[in-house]
Amino acid sequence: MRYAIIIPARHASSRLPGKPLIDLCGMPMIIRTYRQCVQSAPAEQVFVATDSEGIRRTCEQAGIRTIMTSSHCLTGTDRVAEVAGQIEADTFINVQGDEPLFNPADLRLLIEAAQASPNSIINGYCAISDEDTFRNTSIPKVVFRPDGRLLYMSRASIPTTKLGAFRNAWRQVCAYAFPRAALQAFAASSIKTPLEEVEDIEILRFLELGWEVRMLEMSSQSISVDTPEDVLRAEHAIRSLHTRA
Repeated sequence: MRYAIIIPARHASSRLPGKPLIDLCGMPMIIRTYRQCVQSAPAEQVFVATDSEGIRRTCEQAGIRTIMTSSHCLTGTDRVAEVAGQIEADTFINVQGDEPLFNPADLRLLIEAAQASPNSIINGYCAISDEDTFRNTSIPKVVFRPDGRLLYMSRASIPTTKLGAFRNAWRQVCAYAFPRAALQAFAASSIKTPLEEVEDIEILRFLELGWEVRMLEMSSQSISVDTPEDVLRAEHAIRSLHTRA
C-alpha cells in the first residue's frame, strides 16, 4: 500500500484566524504537528496542504514539503481530496494541522490499520474522562456500533442518560485514513451535506453519502486547537511533556 500523510492547514479559520502559525512555546503549531508525524513516517511521504502563502513560506523554511490548494475547499478533507489529484498514493492519511500534540504511536496504529483494511475509511477516537470535555461543544463526540463502525458524531453531549448525565463517552481524534475512491466521492459534493453543515463535522459527509467509517482507538494525548483556551491547554501540555523528558 502506497500512502501519503497530508496535513491540511487553512489560515482563515473562523474560530481562530491564523491558527496554523500560532506560536506554541516558541514554535508554530503547523511545524509541531509535522514533527509529530515524521516520528512515524518518512519525511518524503508527509506534506502540508494549504491555500496560504504565509503557511507555505513557514513550512518550506523548515524543510517541509508543501502543496498549494484552492482557497475554496470547504473542509480539510476537501483539501486532502484536492491533493489526491496531484500525487500518487493508494491511501491518504489526514492529520489535522491543529493537532500539535498528536501521538506518533497513534499514527503508526493508523498506518497499520490502513494497510490491513486499504478500502476502509478510518478515524481515531479516545475515551472522555471528565465532564467538562463531555459538555464542550468544540469537541466532537463519537457513538459507534459494537464492531467499531461509526453510528454518529456530534458536538452535543452524547451518549447521555435520559436525565442528561455523563456516564461513558468518547471523543474524536482528528486523524483519518481515506482510500482514493472515498475522497473522490467526498469531493464530488459541491456543498456540505445537511448534517455535516449543522454539526460542522466533515466525517458526517461520508455517512450521509452511504460510506462506512471504522473507528480506531487511540491515546488521549491529542489536543485539537480550536479556541484561545485550547492554545493555553496545548502550551501547558507541551511544557508538561518537556518537564517529564
